[in-house]
This record gives sequence, structure tokens and C-alpha cells, in this order.
Amino acid sequence: MQELGEHYGVAVLPARPGRPQDKAKVEVGVQVVERWILARLRNRRFFTLAELNGAIASLLADLNQRPFKKLPGCRRSAFEALDAPALSHCPPWRWCWRSSSPRG
Repeated sequence: MQELGEHYGVAVLPARPGRPQDKAKVEVGVQVVERWILARLRNRRFFTLAELNGAIASLLADLNQRPFKKLPGCRRSAFEALDAPALSHCPPWRWCWRSSSPRG
């Protein structure tokens, strides 16, 4: 994990042991996506993966532009204000696992 983190220039922090306090927030995020995207696609039939991906992308764009109920802005504006400035480009080559164990 250390080599992976060094390659991509990130810190690897292990999850908290015991009862994670962030799990409820993650579960709510998954529930929002299930309700907003998957529920709207459940009765549609797709014949290609590209067709399905296009439908998901369209609904995802709508979801990210939907205003928060209790906070100012939307998911897109929150991403642009908080996360986007901290992002950096990936290295030009992919990280490759080089294991010295017999299992490879």
C-alpha cells in the first residue's frame, strides 16, 4: 500500500477500527443514488452498455445539479469548491504491483 500511495502521491490512512462513525453518511449517499438513478431506470430495457451508461450519465448530471435541502448549493458546487482544488493529475504511467511473495 505504501508503494501505491507513493506512486500516486497520496497518503494511505487505514480505516478506523471498531464502529466506523462515517458509515451512516456513506449509506445515505448510496441510498440517494439508488433512489435518484436506479429507481428511474428499473423499468427501462437497455440493449447496449453504451446506452445504459448514457442514461446513467444524464441522471447523474441532474442529481449533481439538484440543490441541497438544508445546505447552500448542490453536489457539483460543493465538489468544485472543496474537492477539485485539491485534485492533481495522475502519473503518466499506471502503478504495477511488484510482489516478492511466491503467490505473485
